[in-house]
Amino acid sequence: MSHLKDRVMMITGAGGGFGALLAEGALARGAKVVALDLDDEAMMSRLGARDGLLTRQVDVRSLSEMKAAADAAVSAFGAVDILVNNAGTMPLAFYADHEAASEAWDRCIDVNVKGVLHGIIAVHDQMIAQGRGHVVNLSSIYGNSGVVGSGVYSATKAAVNELSNALRLESQGKIKVTVVRPTGVPGTGLGQGVVNPLAIRGILGEHFEGYMNTMQGAEAGQLSPEEMSAASIQYWGLAPEHLVEQILYAMDQPWGIVISDLTVRAANDRYVL
Repeated sequence: MSHLKDRVMMITGAGGGFGALLAEGALARGAKVVALDLDDEAMMSRLGARDGLLTRQVDVRSLSEMKAAADAAVSAFGAVDILVNNAGTMPLAFYADHEAASEAWDRCIDVNVKGVLHGIIAVHDQMIAQGRGHVVNLSSIYGNSGVVGSGVYSATKAAVNELSNALRLESQGKIKVTVVRPTGVPGTGLGQGVVNPLAIRGILGEHFEGYMNTMQGAEAGQLSPEEMSAASIQYWGLAPEHLVEQILYAMDQPWGIVISDLTVRAANDRYVL
């Protein structure tokens, strides 16, 4: 039996990537899902209309819109048990790229930091009044340390870590907090926001050239079955569904149990953080 059955889950960035997969997985486990995304058309195309699903077009940069979404969740389903702050951007770039990157960096700060804060604010009082809740914040291994090519992005994810730590301490016994620190996960679309592709060098260090060759080999269909299979120790690029499965596992726990930090890697990912 799933502990997620009948829990009400609000997910930002649910129009694609992790968010859509989480919404689908949660619905399959019997949860009620309030799916939020700035791109309403993409969200509706991906999720459609289902029992137990409410969709709303929301910009996480707007506190009033996030509060309205939480109110809609309570009106429709009577509670907000879980919030997944998933929406985010990843505009990797060097400081020397500032002319090209500054606008994307501003948006990154607004979405990755303010968006998470707005989500917490929107559900906080409701969860406290209920006597229980669970906030799941998507951070990144980039938040573990600042490296070349990710100054702004790393700073936003470090901020997510600290927002999470403070919430955990302030609300123990009322709100569970889980921080998810994804590694590079091809296939989520997050990489489309990268301003300078060479900026991924910082997370790979001495493995940069080899990793780029592997990625090109994957795109050309030239890798061995072992490198492409999660059943092999040579597996190099984590598929989104493998990470989402573990996030769902972290949420699918009794109220008294919390998996507070979650990092899932491909065994041969070659990231240095």
